[in-house]
Amino acid sequence: MGIRAAVKNRVARSLFSIERRNANRVKAERKRLSSGASHIVEYFHEVGDPYSHLMVQVLPEFCRRYEVELKVYLVPPPPDWAAPDRERLETYSRLDSARLGKRAGLRFTDPGKQPSPDQIRLANAKLMAAIDQGTFLEAAEQFGDQLWQGTLTEEGASSSDIETALKANGAHRDELGHYLGATLYYAGEWYWGPDRLHYLEQRLRELSATTSHSSEALIYPPADAPSGNTGRIPGAAPELHWYLSLRSPYTAIVGDRVKALAEAYGATLKLRYVLPMVMRGMKVPRKKGFYIMSDVVREAERQGTPFGNAVDPVGEPVERGCAILEAAIQRGKGFEFAKSFLTGVWADGLDAGTDRGLKKITERVGLSWAEMKPLIGTDGWRPVAEANREEMFKYEIWGVPSFRVGEVAVWGQDRLWVIEDALKAMVES
Repeated sequence: MGIRAAVKNRVARSLFSIERRNANRVKAERKRLSSGASHIVEYFHEVGDPYSHLMVQVLPEFCRRYEVELKVYLVPPPPDWAAPDRERLETYSRLDSARLGKRAGLRFTDPGKQPSPDQIRLANAKLMAAIDQGTFLEAAEQFGDQLWQGTLTEEGASSSDIETALKANGAHRDELGHYLGATLYYAGEWYWGPDRLHYLEQRLRELSATTSHSSEALIYPPADAPSGNTGRIPGAAPELHWYLSLRSPYTAIVGDRVKALAEAYGATLKLRYVLPMVMRGMKVPRKKGFYIMSDVVREAERQGTPFGNAVDPVGEPVERGCAILEAAIQRGKGFEFAKSFLTGVWADGLDAGTDRGLKKITERVGLSWAEMKPLIGTDGWRPVAEANREEMFKYEIWGVPSFRVGEVAVWGQDRLWVIEDALKAMVES
């Protein structure tokens, strides 16, 4: 392992270890107790964000179950670096929120467009007044419904300087280390949307910060796939397309679940590798990378997936891996090599930028290093990666890991249930 890779490895193991996280939690709780403070949870609400509309539907129950002091901040949309293709992101967010709402028993109907600037202004003004009056939880859901229906009026709107408040709240969110709406911040950690609320619930339960209304059931438990309720699909086996990047930490923790889902329904798993976002010209600032890694650590821990002993393969190591991955796919070893590479660089501390590291990644799945090594530096894989990227964009997805069955495509390792629903529909048809 080179010096630079070794430094990256030490930093990753230090910053994103479970031990460090737990130590920080203990430190934060001691500080809270010594100051006599309550359990302060900060919520950042973006009115034009459909995930935020889902969140305000669960926050009243959250506050009923847990002894928390909720502080609400209205924030502006994410900065350009966090939404490089804003229109596509907004369109996908509405589709995803409609799916998530249906599954979680929450309301969101995609109107096919974003609210108008005037309706956004009114929503912020009315919610600012509600915050000032201490009635945000009672008002936010109603105003959200009206916003997405385009029926908000001036009645009850705040006359304060909304833009100044939004800017200040956005700066506060930025200082704490995030960039999205629908986010909760508690004692050094972030929780985005209904999907991650269960982590905060579990943390508060461990601190005995529950009320008499607490329940053994989580407000929105994680939806893992496969569910166990499977069945064989009649006729020809469907194809489950897995769009992946060899640099993606979320991709690194989903492989076994993708394979299990394909096998449960008799689907053929197709690997569709693409270059990482940062190697396609997209920026991933430090705070975004930090949140992603922190989130992957807890997702991996919950799923029992090794993660954290990492050597980031961005750049040439990814290209070396893609050259071999294409050959592995042709030899029927695509999944095995992809999993070996991803586990190697994100959990085993292997440096894919060296022959020693890549050789181990290659040989432990039964591929010949003597045959694979000459492929390094060749470009036959590049047209395939580009074709896969174009196919992703055709289905309005542009990040990884993403998945597709037929015309149903979804982005995110925590959205495999969408693909399972599509497979179940094939079983029942």
